[in-house]
Amino acid sequence: MSLAFLLTTLVVVATPGTGAVYSIAAGLSRGAKAGIVAAFGCTLGVLPHVVAAITGLAAVLNASAIAFQTIKWLGVAYLLSLAWQTFRDRALIEVDQAAAPDSFWRVIRTAVLINVLNPKLTIFFFAFLPQFVPAGAADGMLHMAGLSAVFMAVTFVVFALYGLFAATMRDRVITRPRVVAWLRRTFAASYVLLAGRLALEGR
Repeated sequence: MSLAFLLTTLVVVATPGTGAVYSIAAGLSRGAKAGIVAAFGCTLGVLPHVVAAITGLAAVLNASAIAFQTIKWLGVAYLLSLAWQTFRDRALIEVDQAAAPDSFWRVIRTAVLINVLNPKLTIFFFAFLPQFVPAGAADGMLHMAGLSAVFMAVTFVVFALYGLFAATMRDRVITRPRVVAWLRRTFAASYVLLAGRLALEGR
């Protein structure tokens, strides 16, 4: 595994996107544990794209405009739905909400769907991973699987740090309703912008 791969992975993962925004939102709304759970869910959401890329399904997705557009627009619709839910959600000011067990299953489900419904991730892995596999390597698929595991580990660590940092600011935020309202609108707007960016993406 090369230093170039690690640096590229870190840049890609650390760049603010839907997963980072959701991990931060979870940390703020439900605390450190939820931030880590969100990071775990986002990491799980990467797994189907890794499998698709390694097995060659990304080539099919890239060749089929209908398949790509279907997944893309499902992702856009889900992000817009998430934006609407975030805008209307008042749970951010309910401190006891963090203790509800079902809330963590909801966090995981949302985090997984956020990444699963993004076809660009499959195309990204299809184009990204082979660059770091030695040409003619007999164990190419195994090598790609190892690199994918590293990518997912970095994803989890970075997103968890985002969530934990947000959780440290939680007490300061919870006691300020105006700040809470502003953050809710900011997160909702972020999801709308990310949905717009996804909608404009081509293969």
